[in-house]
Amino acid sequence: MWTLGALCSIVPDLDRVGSRAVVPYETMWGPHGVTHSPAFAAAQSAVLVAVAFRTRDWASWRLGLAFYFSLAAASHGALDAMTNGGLGVGFFAPFDATRYFLPFRPIKISPLGVRDFLPPQGVAILTNEFFWTWLPSGAVVLPAQLARRRLAAAEDG
Repeated sequence: MWTLGALCSIVPDLDRVGSRAVVPYETMWGPHGVTHSPAFAAAQSAVLVAVAFRTRDWASWRLGLAFYFSLAAASHGALDAMTNGGLGVGFFAPFDATRYFLPFRPIKISPLGVRDFLPPQGVAILTNEFFWTWLPSGAVVLPAQLARRRLAAAEDG
């Protein structure tokens, strides 16, 4: 379940697979467009839950799983809207092609080329991402894991 949640947060960047000649960046179908919208996050999650959790054993968990996977996918668009580069995020795609940024934009845009990750620029970018994405994620996941373990230990005796 945790792995699928992580994958849901990565799927929006599959919009980078199409070359700019085929799918121009500024279109709704380009990078940070429709795949970064909450509508896409909800649709992706609904399909995932319908396919991966279709047995009766999961019946009472499906709605919660769909919500969790939707949040994981939507977090990608929210984080991209906090970057200092690009054209913004298509939050309302496919209904509106307008791109948006959030007012708080502390995350440095990550380069696409491997050479751009060489020191010292790469270290600065990775440090920034660690501080603004990985550290807050850990602050959410770690207490959840500890609570889960305490509940499991309490149930065992």
